[in-house]
Amino acid sequence: MIRPSTTKLELAEKQQAVSCGGIAVILELIKKLGLRKELNRSAKVFKLHLPYDETDHILNIALNLLAGGTCLDHIEQRRNDEAYLDALGAERIPDPTTAGDFCRRFSHLKLLMVMQAVNRVRQTVWKQQEDSFLDCATIEADGTMVETSGEKKSGIGINYKGQWGYHPLVVTLAETQELLYLHNRSGNRTSEEDSAFFYDLAIQQCTQAGFRKIVLRGDTAFSSTEHLDRWDNSGVKFILGYSAHRNLCRIADSLAKTAWKRLDRSRRSTPDKAERACRPNERERIVQTNGYKNQRLTGESYAEFEYCPTACEKTYRMIVVRKDIDVTSGQQLLFSEERYFFYITNETAGTLPAREVIRGSNQRCDQENTISQLKACGALTAPLDNLESNMAYMLFASLAWTLKIWSGLLVQVKGNESQKRVRREARNRIIRMEFWTYLNSLILLPAQIIRSSRQRVFRLLTYRPTVDLLMTLHDHIRKPLRC
Repeated sequence: MIRPSTTKLELAEKQQAVSCGGIAVILELIKKLGLRKELNRSAKVFKLHLPYDETDHILNIALNLLAGGTCLDHIEQRRNDEAYLDALGAERIPDPTTAGDFCRRFSHLKLLMVMQAVNRVRQTVWKQQEDSFLDCATIEADGTMVETSGEKKSGIGINYKGQWGYHPLVVTLAETQELLYLHNRSGNRTSEEDSAFFYDLAIQQCTQAGFRKIVLRGDTAFSSTEHLDRWDNSGVKFILGYSAHRNLCRIADSLAKTAWKRLDRSRRSTPDKAERACRPNERERIVQTNGYKNQRLTGESYAEFEYCPTACEKTYRMIVVRKDIDVTSGQQLLFSEERYFFYITNETAGTLPAREVIRGSNQRCDQENTISQLKACGALTAPLDNLESNMAYMLFASLAWTLKIWSGLLVQVKGNESQKRVRREARNRIIRMEFWTYLNSLILLPAQIIRSSRQRVFRLLTYRPTVDLLMTLHDHIRKPLRC
């Protein structure tokens, strides 16, 4: 079907177009939320604005990623594109070198002030949501490795896997996948370093927003036993992984058989959806054929008991999952073993059964998807020369992901039941959409820029099914905000 014909290139005389026509939604969003004012008030690093102010630099980095760029050098393409400058309403924008110099002006304290400014704008977005949105806020924290091959980057370190780079701490809101806080660290730092401080900042933000329940989640490195009593006294719930220490394993071994219940993770298909046939496991077949040592999970069970950590004065629920594992070589069984996984929580048994505690802790794995999207959009990279400047770039670039989430959150779920259902589906679709799907579906649409005295018209030059969603998005963002 693909039969290339003779082609001819022509240059239009008057019309100018951009490849990212959907960026009109992002520009309207920035204007509606007053993001420029908050950033300029908190990120004061210039004595004079000649000609750029702080927000110009920050948005220049974020909009570069939303326009299809993937690195700092792609700003050079943006600044030489007259149609792109016309779309932003700018005569010029900073070049990549100037953008890098801007990032080097920030310290950790100033970057924390920038994060607080973004979170103040986030409070405005949260106020536009339904009342049910404030039922629960689940705060998750994890560390991720940002590898770099640079040998002269200040602050890099090597982790236990032999990877060189930085190890930023990422704190997110599970319900919306929003990035609440980001803290860059050397590559040899532990995952939980400084996590309690940023947990507290996130708790403060969610409390100010009016969330009726706040839950902390994290893996075994984030148990933070010295802070559990304080969080429990303030009404904060937590479901945290706990290291399998010897004393805990002894307690689990001493539990009666009647204390253990079978853990069933199988998914039951809905009545209107037929089950699909499973394909054979090729990896399992190769392992057995070659006689490799193999570990096979044969069953899971769970139990619970009361436990008081050494650094705590209170007793909490400890949920333990026992995995029965057969170690084989080919078809021959070598031996069987048991492994324990522990979860500590202050949720009562009447409020949250043990099975739901395990489910909630396992759902924390969805944060890996958020981190992978931050990497996919180019936010978690280290293009500069030291720890603070790379943290600044990560923070400014992650604003691209934040703006994408906010654009979905501002879709108002109103109207009759049918309209509510359609709008809620559109809202959830945008929030859960991968970054590059969001770009290719809603942002990277060719558009002609028509400038008038009071507005700029983005005339889309193509139609695809997602254009209807883009129009809906733009209409909802233009509506007045709830005070």
